[in-house]
Amino acid sequence: MIALSLAEIASVVGGQTYDIPDPAVQVTGPVVRDSREVEPGSLFVAFVGERADGHDYAADVVAAGAAAVLASRPVGVPAIVVDDVQTALGALARHVVERLGATLVALTGSVGKTSSKDLLAQVLRRHAPTVFTPGSLNNEIGLPLTALSATDETRFLVLEMGARGIGHIRYLTGLTPPRIGLVLNVGTAHIGEFGGREQIAQAKGELVEALPADGAAVLNADDPLVRAMASRTKARVILFGEAEDADVRAENVRLTENGQPAFTLHTPSGCSDVTLRLYGEHHVSNALAAAAVAHELGMSVDEIALALSEAGTLSRWRMEVTERPDGVTVVNDAYNANPESMRAALRALVAMGKGRRTWAVLGQMAELGDDSLTEHDAVGRLAVRLNVSKLVAVGGREASWLQLGAYNEGSWGEESVHVSDAQAAIDLLRSELRPGDVVLVKASRSVGLERVATALLDDAAVSSEGQVSGR
Repeated sequence: MIALSLAEIASVVGGQTYDIPDPAVQVTGPVVRDSREVEPGSLFVAFVGERADGHDYAADVVAAGAAAVLASRPVGVPAIVVDDVQTALGALARHVVERLGATLVALTGSVGKTSSKDLLAQVLRRHAPTVFTPGSLNNEIGLPLTALSATDETRFLVLEMGARGIGHIRYLTGLTPPRIGLVLNVGTAHIGEFGGREQIAQAKGELVEALPADGAAVLNADDPLVRAMASRTKARVILFGEAEDADVRAENVRLTENGQPAFTLHTPSGCSDVTLRLYGEHHVSNALAAAAVAHELGMSVDEIALALSEAGTLSRWRMEVTERPDGVTVVNDAYNANPESMRAALRALVAMGKGRRTWAVLGQMAELGDDSLTEHDAVGRLAVRLNVSKLVAVGGREASWLQLGAYNEGSWGEESVHVSDAQAAIDLLRSELRPGDVVLVKASRSVGLERVATALLDDAAVSSEGQVSGR
């Protein structure tokens, strides 16, 4: 964070100082909510959670070097006490971003937010110092913490914004007002909470409504609900996609033998070839989104193409591809799942597995509301249509719908199976995997299906040490 005195922070957040001998002491380290992340000069934010109360760690964090605690009650050590810690954290973030000379880029969408953010960050940091959201910390706590990690050297601040309902993105843009807003797509993720795609579009469009007249709204030309957001902003509109009228577009899209997308990137200033290190054709749209923002910020098409071609995966459990010594390829995409990302992952699996046996180990897609049965059934059917060698549906009712969809599509033999939990899936795979197989693991985060991928890779590690695997 930019250096601020405790007195200035107290003034910004409307707090009272307690047990602070010298209000001129500056916060020079990171602002954190996890006591394990405290460094000398940190500001520790004491949230009260369901399992732990941050105030209980106040003495420990000050002993570890924290300058003070942002708290809702006195804690016996240097503290700035406020009525509401979350509101105060947001006010501090707003103050800091207004002091920065950085360009703030915000992005949202139903699918691909984190992958697109990671791509964009890797492209922009070749151009100038860039701070970006780690992982998926895109809510009312994670977003201000990310903004507060910027320093005087930061030139680009890239913030992912999530939404659980109408008004959430409007609130986030109030904390960190963007100059560039990127909307990737409107899908069915969290549709059970929103009530429909139109409501999701309403929520996502709050981002472009927050842009200034001298800003830029970067919109997906291939998604009608996103394209329509052009009427909701006073900012200049930049379109990306494969549509002919897109300002930044892809042509000659294809997949390499490894399932990695390649295409020719076209921008208003020229074109250049891109071959991504990521897997699956769905990443073309993510790359175009990153390219459109980077072009707006002054990077040349050749710089952008090179950066995209060298970019990797920064956030875990998102199409992480690992090949075991025995030739089995494990694709860990278990961080989250919705109908759109499930379809994209299945197509990527098939592209990667040409001439090899393919396994789709799938679990529940959460928060689909009344559409849950239909969407799970459709994913099961798609696995059969794509000729996935074997579908392993893992879990309870929703997983049974996946398997039922496969059965109704014609998977009557051993091509699909429903198992009770992750351990049952692990046992099945250990007994049936053969060298050269490709295994996709994907479900909503709450399912914890990453345990399957971890177990398969742990088996390989044991085997490579000359010990017995296949427990």
